[in-house]
Amino acid sequence: MKHLQQILIKALQRTAALWPPLKEAYGLVYQAAHILANHEQQTGAQVRETYLAWIAHMQEQKAHLGALSTVIEHFVEITGNFAPGLFHCYDVKDLPRTNNDLEHCFGVARAHERRATGRRGAIPGVVVRGSVRLIAVLVTKREDLQAADLRPSDYRKWREIRGQLRYREDARRQKFRIRK
Repeated sequence: MKHLQQILIKALQRTAALWPPLKEAYGLVYQAAHILANHEQQTGAQVRETYLAWIAHMQEQKAHLGALSTVIEHFVEITGNFAPGLFHCYDVKDLPRTNNDLEHCFGVARAHERRATGRRGAIPGVVVRGSVRLIAVLVTKREDLQAADLRPSDYRKWREIRGQLRYREDARRQKFRIRK
C-alpha cells in the first residue's frame, strides 16, 4: 500500500499543472448540462436562449484552457449541429429528452414487433406503417387509455395520414410485382 501511495503522489505531482484547466472545462460542460436539465421548467425558447448564451461564454473561456480549448471547440461545434432540434423536447409534452430515451421508445416498438411476428430483422410492415405503429406503441403504455381517446380528433389530418400509408403500400406492392 505504501508503494502504491508513493506512485499516486508522484503521478499527481507530475500532472498538477493539468488539473486547473480540466477543472475549469468540467465546470463549463457541467453548467451546460444543468441548463439542459431545465430544473426551472422554462419553455424551449427560454432554454435555447440561456443555453446559446452559455455556449458563447464557453467560446470566450476556451482561451484559458490551453490544450483543452480544442475539446470545448468540438463541444460548441457539435452543439451548433444539433441546436435546431435540441429544444423541442421542452415544448412538446412526453417527447424524450435524450437519445437514450428515444432509442428506448424505438426498442420497445421493435420488441413488440418481434414478439408479434417472430422476425428478428427488418419487418416490412414497419417500413409501410412504422409511423403509425410507433405512436400506437407509445400511446398504449398509458394506463388510463379510453375508447374515446382512439377516435381521431382532426379528420383532415387523419385522412392525410391514411393517404400517406396508402401511397407507401402501393409503392411497396409495385416493387413486389417487379421482383416477381
